[in-house]
Parts: sequence; C-alpha cells; structure tokens
Amino acid sequence: MPFFRSIKFKRFNLGFFFITISALVIMFLNICALFPQWIAPYSPTQMLSNQVLQPPSGRHWFGSDYFGRDVFSVVVHGTRYSLLIGYASVLLAGIVGCLIGGIAGYVGGIVDSIVMRIIEILMTIPSILLALALVAALGPNLVNTIIAVSIAALPGYARVMRGQMVSLKNRGFVTASRSIGSSHFFIFFKHILPNAWSPILVMATVGLGTSILTGAGLSFLGLSALKENPDWGTFLSQGRGYLTVAWWIATFPGLAITLFVLSINVLGDRLRDYFDPKKSK
Repeated sequence: MPFFRSIKFKRFNLGFFFITISALVIMFLNICALFPQWIAPYSPTQMLSNQVLQPPSGRHWFGSDYFGRDVFSVVVHGTRYSLLIGYASVLLAGIVGCLIGGIAGYVGGIVDSIVMRIIEILMTIPSILLALALVAALGPNLVNTIIAVSIAALPGYARVMRGQMVSLKNRGFVTASRSIGSSHFFIFFKHILPNAWSPILVMATVGLGTSILTGAGLSFLGLSALKENPDWGTFLSQGRGYLTVAWWIATFPGLAITLFVLSINVLGDRLRDYFDPKKSK
C-alpha cells in the first residue's frame, strides 16, 4: 500500500504527556492553596445536618462526611496547610542544610569530620520517626511541624552540598578568586553556590513530595493542631473509621496526596535527567 507507506505518523511523546499532566495537577493544587474560596462551593466548617454521609453526587462531588461537611470543600481548603508544610520545610531544610554542608566542606578537617558524622547519624533515622519524635517533644502545632519536617530532611541537603563544595573548592576559578584576596563569603555565594545549585534544585523538587508525605503522616497520627480546618493527613485520619460506610471521606484526601506526590516526582525525574551531563538532551 504505497499511500499508507508515504504517511509519516508523528510519534506520541509519552514522557511529555506525563510532564504536562503533572504540571497541570501541581498548578491546580497551588491555585487551590492560594484561592480555595474560588473553587470550593462550601466553607470547610459549614455543616449541613440533612446531608450527613451523602455519597458523591452532583451537589457534593466528593460526598459529605459525618458532620455534613462537603468533602470536596474540606480537601480544597486543606490543600493550603498541606502544601505550606511541604514548601516551608523544603525551603528551611534547603537553606540550613546547604549552609551546614557548605561550611563543613569548605573548612574541611576536624570540622568537616564532626559535622558529617552527626549528619550520618541523623540519616540512619527514618525521616518520619525523627519528625515524629521532634513534634512530640516540641508540641503539635503548624510551626513545630514545619521545623520537625525540616530537620528530618536537612541531612540530605547537607550531604549533597558538602559533596559539591569538596568538588568545587579547589577548581581553578575558585583558586584564582582566592589568590586575588576575595573573601570566603564572596567565594561561596559568587563562585561555588551558582555551580552547585542544580543538584540541590533536583533534590528539593523530589524532596517536596517526601515532605508532604511526612507532614501528612504526622497529621494522620494526630500530631496536628488543625482540627476545624484539617489538612489532608488529618482529614484522612478522621475518615479512616468510616471506610466501610463512607469510603469517600478517606479516599479523596488520600488521592490528593497521591496525585501531588506522583506529579512532583515526575517533574523531579525530568529535572534530574535535564541536569545529568551523561544524558543527551
């Protein structure tokens, strides 16, 4: 069939499709976090006595819970606190971890040995257990949850930054800058950090999903101060007792966590491939 042989079908780029879907999911959830009142049809605290435990329908897209609250509205409003924990903890862990790892790698010697031994000890503890112990010690509230999740994620950033520092501090451009009398502060922020940011960015992107899961895990275990307007983990915990009679209460916040973590991991993998010099662009 010469006619069909002459037709050139464009190959479907499955990777680009998943990246696009992931970006749209993340964009939508960020809009939910910033402007929940634009999307949610009800207030998260509005209780409709005649709409208790209603299954998903045209009026309640995700059904209603045992208080008569609209599940879709609660999930949308809970996005703000869930993403706040993730973004704030990644930002705090990235900044502090990079400073600790950068100083240890730049100074070297006994300082590097002591700092890295402490980091390695922290890395042997599962992040959820470390965060759980810290929140239990500090008290369950939003700020303490962010601090706990940040400390649990900090060792990874410190280790990566220390490796980048050791690799870059003896390069020719750093040595030349040091020889003309540049300060350590100038060398770190002008020469080393701009050349070390790509692996940190990839790690922060992938680590955002881990921070969301850790924060949701703490909330699921009851270590959250958000009761009236719960985040995803708290609402998931509240709905687990109704799985046999109202499966939708726990299912939809769980799906929200899954979609966000899956989407951010897809983007993180793409960033890792983009910055990997061994892979062809």
